[in-house]
Amino acid sequence: VQLQASGGGLVQAGGSLRLSCAASGGSFSRYAMGWFRQAPGKEREFVAAISRRGDITDHLDSVKGRFTISRDNAKNTVYLQMNSLKPEDTAVYYCAGRSNFYGSRRLIDYAYWGQGTLVTVSS
Repeated sequence: VQLQASGGGLVQAGGSLRLSCAASGGSFSRYAMGWFRQAPGKEREFVAAISRRGDITDHLDSVKGRFTISRDNAKNTVYLQMNSLKPEDTAVYYCAGRSNFYGSRRLIDYAYWGQGTLVTVSS
């Protein structure tokens, strides 16, 4: 499956963005999906994950209550709604897929990765 992330950009602190990740070339509903991010000079970290049916989600503690992962299997797309953005949320955001019912917090569990979309939050 091929993944294409979009929706990044420059936003002021307190603002919102919605990232999208469109899948093609596979049966999207067979894949659990995740969002990860990598800030400059830091390792890539887990942000959120969603089961293949969309009924189970998991979010990094520091984004709980601000970010929400969701998916639309009819549109082969997973989303990350980001509200109340902070400068420390600045990073390249990647979507990822794994052929499993459940998502995972581990990078190594994902076989498919999108190209990343840059989110910059100004103070």
